[in-house]
Amino acid sequence: MRKNSLQTTWDLTPLYKSENDPQIAFEQKRAEKAVDNFMKKWKGRKDYLEKPRILKKALDEYEEYFRKYGNGYNVSYYFHLRTSLDQNDTQLKARENKIIEFSKNLENQMQFFELNIAKIDTKTQKMFLKNKGLEPYKHFLERLFVRGKHLLSEPEEKIMNLKSTPAHSNWVRMTNGFLSREEAEVINEKGKKETKTFSDLLGLMNSQNKKIRDSAAKEFNFIQKKYVDVAEHELNSIILDKKINDELRGFDRPDKSRHIGDDVDTEVVDVLVNTVSKYFDISKRYYKLKAKLLGVPKLKYHERNVEIGKVSRKYQFDESVDILSRVFANLDPQFANIFNDFVSEGRLDVFPKKSKYSGAFCTYGLITQPTYSLLNWTNKLNDVLTFAHEMGHGINFELIKANENSLNFGITVTTAEVASTFMEDFVLEELKNEADDEMRLALSMMKLNDDISTIFRQVALYNFELELHKKIREVGYLSKDEIGKTFQKHMSSFMGDAVEQSKGSENWWVYWSHIRMFFYVYSYAMGLLISKFLQASVKKDHKFITKVKGFLSTGLSESPKETFSKLGIDITQKTFWEKGLSEIETLLTDTEKLAKKLGKI
Repeated sequence: MRKNSLQTTWDLTPLYKSENDPQIAFEQKRAEKAVDNFMKKWKGRKDYLEKPRILKKALDEYEEYFRKYGNGYNVSYYFHLRTSLDQNDTQLKARENKIIEFSKNLENQMQFFELNIAKIDTKTQKMFLKNKGLEPYKHFLERLFVRGKHLLSEPEEKIMNLKSTPAHSNWVRMTNGFLSREEAEVINEKGKKETKTFSDLLGLMNSQNKKIRDSAAKEFNFIQKKYVDVAEHELNSIILDKKINDELRGFDRPDKSRHIGDDVDTEVVDVLVNTVSKYFDISKRYYKLKAKLLGVPKLKYHERNVEIGKVSRKYQFDESVDILSRVFANLDPQFANIFNDFVSEGRLDVFPKKSKYSGAFCTYGLITQPTYSLLNWTNKLNDVLTFAHEMGHGINFELIKANENSLNFGITVTTAEVASTFMEDFVLEELKNEADDEMRLALSMMKLNDDISTIFRQVALYNFELELHKKIREVGYLSKDEIGKTFQKHMSSFMGDAVEQSKGSENWWVYWSHIRMFFYVYSYAMGLLISKFLQASVKKDHKFITKVKGFLSTGLSESPKETFSKLGIDITQKTFWEKGLSEIETLLTDTEKLAKKLGKI
């Protein structure tokens, strides 16, 4: 790729020229009119709930609505991107909030259609699913029919939708708000006190400088203790609210609604969680190795993520483009073509700016709109891996666009991390090939840390959630001390004796946002272990990349179980998950040998 073709800021003009573009108001009016027309045509009818030919026509019109407007997402996507670049622009945030309100209104008006289809009787459901004309929408219908067993009436669903903000979201925002506004004075590299935000403390606890990480941990623990009483009430309230919702909808276990929403069988999640839990010895071995490399008998709780070794090598952005382009092209030419389009068409915003979103993401709007990715490039090795990770998402999204209709456009959380970690790991392999032994050890420990956190840590958290919901449902309320003891028990289960459950760690559930999303975390482990299997299959036989492309092109047109079955994978069997875990164990063994070779242990 020619260096002069690199574009490092977003070109949002394919969406709108500016936030004042008259086209925005024009398209909002068109969306309102489209909703009005759809409701006039279909809301009072029942024939589409009985005859396949008429349902096909209704679904075609519904698909066209989502292709063009998507409940106002055509506009809200633009403002989401704009506010990501300037989070302190109050006028932009105000516009975005109004757009979200507009979108919610369209969504509420259109919800009758899916609700009605979801409530179709079982006999008619079977007839629709066998109809060849409805084949493009088969899995869309299957998902609706499964959801339909737990949906309430239209007025009741509106109540559930409206109460979700005061009964759940506002509680979570309250705790997050208290934490995010906190600042603390901590020791910096020069040994002087410096004021840092709460989110800064998380990164500082990974510092190789013991004084810095201990200083940050002390303040982090102090802040969490300060708000643990608030979090106790918050967590009990939202879990009891979920209990009420589950009882109204007829869910027999607290994680069932998550599984249905994720389009995955509960049986599959149970096999995954149970299998990973039985292999916690791998994560315990890793922490023992890390303690040895740091020269301590035990790691303090906050030291789990301390980096081992130093990767001083700097990576310029244009150099990383060459690396990724080369790796993607070796995997499949289409991967490289999609990647090069991101780089040359202004669909990357690369460098940090004041008020810009601080992390990284890759996101999409409608099936007809460009995909964009945001980075914050600082010339570090981790920037290269993050870039590869986000481009994995981007390649996934673009392949789905080319192969699916708008109702099947998207990914489930169970497969979301497959493409990203697949691409990231192949780029990491490329970097390791160019490294000396010292750098290879640092890279291997970094990779192991990510794998352990993504798989074992998240499964331990899932187990914690299950016990937490069970206890609160049984006794009605849990104190902060009981929550803390339960939390430490599950964290210790995967960390082992090499990690000290230090004073203050009993409150680390206070800041952990994932447990407020309810049973979401298993998907991280699932995605990475599936990715491990696909990586190993491609390394064994490069022709397997064709099957990987097929998987990445599927979107929501099949369940994950069906998609993987086509790859010869049975995700209901523990042996499948054990293959991915063995990949991590092999890396751990190789890293232990390398550490011994270098005289580090």
